[in-house]
Amino acid sequence: MGVEAMSGRVVVIGWGTSGRGAARALLARGREVLVFDQNPPKHSFEGLESIEVTVVEDAKELAQEAILVGPEVIVVSPGIPAHAPIFAAAKAVGIPVWGEVELAWRLQEEGTHAGRPWLVVTGTNGKTTTLGMLGSILRANDENAMEVGNVGTPITEAIDSDAEVFAVEMSSFQLHTTLSVSPEASVCLNVDADHVDWHGSVEAYAADKARVYERTRIACVYPASDRVVEAMVENADVVEGARAIGVTLGTPYLSQVGIVEGSIVDRAFLEERKTHAIHLADLADLEGAYGPHPGAAVINDALAAAALARAHGVSPEAVSAGLREYRPLAHRRAIVAQAAELTWIDDSKATNAHAARACLAGIPAGRAVWIVGGDTKGQDLTGLVAEVAPLLRGAIVIGEEREPLLRAFAQGAPAVPLVEVDGHEDWMFSVVNEAVALSLPGDTVVFAPACASWDQFENYVQRGEIFVEAVKRLAAQWGSTDGSSA
Repeated sequence: MGVEAMSGRVVVIGWGTSGRGAARALLARGREVLVFDQNPPKHSFEGLESIEVTVVEDAKELAQEAILVGPEVIVVSPGIPAHAPIFAAAKAVGIPVWGEVELAWRLQEEGTHAGRPWLVVTGTNGKTTTLGMLGSILRANDENAMEVGNVGTPITEAIDSDAEVFAVEMSSFQLHTTLSVSPEASVCLNVDADHVDWHGSVEAYAADKARVYERTRIACVYPASDRVVEAMVENADVVEGARAIGVTLGTPYLSQVGIVEGSIVDRAFLEERKTHAIHLADLADLEGAYGPHPGAAVINDALAAAALARAHGVSPEAVSAGLREYRPLAHRRAIVAQAAELTWIDDSKATNAHAARACLAGIPAGRAVWIVGGDTKGQDLTGLVAEVAPLLRGAIVIGEEREPLLRAFAQGAPAVPLVEVDGHEDWMFSVVNEAVALSLPGDTVVFAPACASWDQFENYVQRGEIFVEAVKRLAAQWGSTDGSSA
């Protein structure tokens, strides 16, 4: 159903960032907006003073009341889980349920920006890095590009902008409620067990990730070594003519983007691809953001960004320039200092094993000091510890839930020197000093906790900020330089 068929009354469930963005877009188009939430709003928001939020604490009762007001469409925020009563209640009476992303696509296609291309990124880990690289490449190609979606600007607040192309990050939550989005190109970077409580099962989580490829028009980009994601591409209902484009850390085959002698090369987006390849960038272009050892995960993200950009038609020169100019967002594999003759990396965003493994990958054997710990979320990290042990000079275990990690090291890496730091006053400064004590000059200290931050912090951002502040204090003592220009 197109937006023009709407009677005007729309129910928005969830008054977070996405819900407010949806309401603003709808109000700007003269729609009647009714808002429901299980919690009262903490304050009013500019431009939304006319909205009265109906608070219903019980999810089932909320669904019933939302249906009773007779909306044409119900828009749910990403935080509304797939098993929430609203989905079944709406289906029973034939009311469509959209997410904010679906609403944004329909509003765009009914307006003056119809046809604006979306390049869509999803995956368990690496989404934000890939998106940032992609945006940087697009701008290097002199495109008016905007990063939107799960990071940055809510997409409903961006649809009336003058942006020529959207780089869109989509979470599995957002993909669950997309019905008509038709990307120009799309990628699922990887799939690991995550958010099972929201989706109900690992299989349901993967199925929602696979939705990123539906209705893709030009290129379905996938990691060539990942059979699970490749099958998603094979089973996707795409627009006729869309191609499967693999990315690989090795020499690329036909219709792939890969690596040859330290260079990113394209055998996908050129007419002579059966016999030729195009040079896009050098791995050295990533050193400004990630130092001399960017790691396999970062390189894979760069390959995916390059493939999406090439599907959009950017020049090879723009890929190289964009990767050179890219700098990661805070707390995502960011080099924050060169201090005490060490490289310090802040990846507080690494809240699970998959992300921590990716951050450590690529560091030379025996040259990493790993700071790890927090709320394990029930993860058994023994396998991760055993896998990364050869990379470690030593490790520092933090957090209130240290025992599971101490057992993991005892079983998976008994030879790795280990320090435990409790939550005493100024404990993070103790952590960075312990890292110096464990290290040798030229080592890399990696703050990739592999755990959630909720045990000691409000969120991963606060955790990362406190770590960075401790590193800056250390740098001042040593007379070293910070990494703000890195």
